[in-house]
Amino acid sequence: MACRCKGRQSATCRQLSPPLRSCDIPKAPIRGLSLYRKASQAMADLRSFDQEYDAGFGDYFQLLKPRVMSLVVFTALVGLLVAPVSLHPVEAFAAVLFIALGAGASGALNMWWDADIDVIMRRTQGRPVPSGRVQAGEALAIGLALSGISVVMLGLATNLAAAGLLAFTIFFYAVVYSMWLKRSTPQNIVIGGAAGAFPPMIGWVAATGSVSVEACLMFMLIFMWTPPHFWALALFMKEDYHAAGVPMLTVTHGRKSTRTHILVYTILLIPFAVGAAFTSIGGPIYLAVSLLLNAEFLRGAWRIWRRAEVVAEADNYKVEKSVFRFSLLYLFLHFSAFLVEAALKPYGYGGW
Repeated sequence: MACRCKGRQSATCRQLSPPLRSCDIPKAPIRGLSLYRKASQAMADLRSFDQEYDAGFGDYFQLLKPRVMSLVVFTALVGLLVAPVSLHPVEAFAAVLFIALGAGASGALNMWWDADIDVIMRRTQGRPVPSGRVQAGEALAIGLALSGISVVMLGLATNLAAAGLLAFTIFFYAVVYSMWLKRSTPQNIVIGGAAGAFPPMIGWVAATGSVSVEACLMFMLIFMWTPPHFWALALFMKEDYHAAGVPMLTVTHGRKSTRTHILVYTILLIPFAVGAAFTSIGGPIYLAVSLLLNAEFLRGAWRIWRRAEVVAEADNYKVEKSVFRFSLLYLFLHFSAFLVEAALKPYGYGGW
């Protein structure tokens, strides 16, 4: 390699053997790398800035957490349909619609508040606010607007008791859970699970105007199901919560303790799930479905409890992921069985 020095070579260059000479050594490589990183970050910031103003309908819809909303709609619909009092189809549709809007409002407020930790966790980085597609202020405005609309309209469509319960549910999820429990205690998902358990009770109250044993059992079914469901997820998503500083049980007490809690809460769930079979919303079909589902869920919780962390890491948490997926089916089939019992009653087959 020829020396690039202008004129005569320096003494240092003559002493170095080809192909390396001091004049060939890149100058200030760290500074160049730093500038490259700054430029890359600037481009990323620019892209993010541009994206903030390119939000479409799909982005705003995602702001409402449609997956969570679908569960809310289904369980609220079941609570409304299995109630002993029937609503006019238009009233029933309006009730479910406004309960769904209330759930969407909660989701938007949650995304507004949690934007700082959502951007850290891989599972939530693609959400509209942390990704920059929707501005935080827009999420707050949409959440507040939908909260007011859903509560007022549900009260007008059904009754004030249902509207009050919906208002409390939004407040509980957006304030009690999101702003307080989620970042302050490992019991966040236990207490906060109440927010997701209210929809079937709201549906029941929308139809009847009051709370009953059946409504409470549907509430408890979701409330007790929530911890093992989310703790199974946390077992294979621990790093996300740790990086974001969210005190999930896996972060504060370790995975072994979390496995024990999953088993304990699954056992505590069974009496509420099976007990609902012996009320006006249950029956032999529901009882058979519930016994089978709870036996399988308990088996999954037992397998999680027995597993060593080394084994779980080796197979990429195969059992934990399987139990998490089954827990979704568990809840869906329980509420589907409620519907089947209600649908068969007019023909003399449903219920006891």
